[in-house]
Amino acid sequence: MVRLFHNNGMNEKEKTLTAENLLGTRIERMFSSIAPWYDFLNRGLSLRQDVYWRRALVKGLQLPSEPFILDLAAGTLDVSLETVRQHPQALVAAVDFSLPMLHRGREKLAAQGQPRILPIAADAMALPFANDQFDGLTIAFGIRNLPDRGAVLQEILRVLRPGGVAAILEFIPPEVGWRLQLYRLYLNHLLPLIGRVFSRHAFAYRYLAESIVHFPPATAFCQELQEVGFRQVRYRRLTFGVVCLFYGRKA
Repeated sequence: MVRLFHNNGMNEKEKTLTAENLLGTRIERMFSSIAPWYDFLNRGLSLRQDVYWRRALVKGLQLPSEPFILDLAAGTLDVSLETVRQHPQALVAAVDFSLPMLHRGREKLAAQGQPRILPIAADAMALPFANDQFDGLTIAFGIRNLPDRGAVLQEILRVLRPGGVAAILEFIPPEVGWRLQLYRLYLNHLLPLIGRVFSRHAFAYRYLAESIVHFPPATAFCQELQEVGFRQVRYRRLTFGVVCLFYGRKA
């Protein structure tokens, strides 16, 4: 039997206060404000490479025939939908802290008549699940937005079943050379301009650029995964090295 909820030691009042504090953060408000434009800009700014990236992310998971999957920072549920496309018998708990983003995702579920994805508004640093619940976990372009990455990685490890795999997709600047210079030009100038023109929220895309630049190199992030307790950690760069897939298994 799957136990969805985990007692993390807080009483109901404390949980409510924590949720209110989370919803009041600037990052949550930022993602909520760009929710109507999020999918459109993702496709355009990546030249539709985001579709390929999500497909590769899910394909790298090694799952049983009827897996229970956690899609963390699920946003508008594109990764969740890709998961059930590749694994029709999967059940996906799709967690995000932005209600407007989840609302956009629910519209997709209704349009497709998809019953195997369960959208849940929750805090990634205090997941409402019991230990050892999920066969696999996905998080696409979300780990760098969380204020305490170490705490989130510990939560991910906690809710995975032994042998379960975490699959993380994240932007990573190219390491050296002309690709790095071109990428910085795109991040610092073109990306905020496009965001301002189409979504009227230039701050969101300036933040995106800054968060990418400050994310650790691929080898350093792999070390973080290992220090938390993941085993068989590996990574793979895609699309000229601008994004990276990370995988780690719970012992």
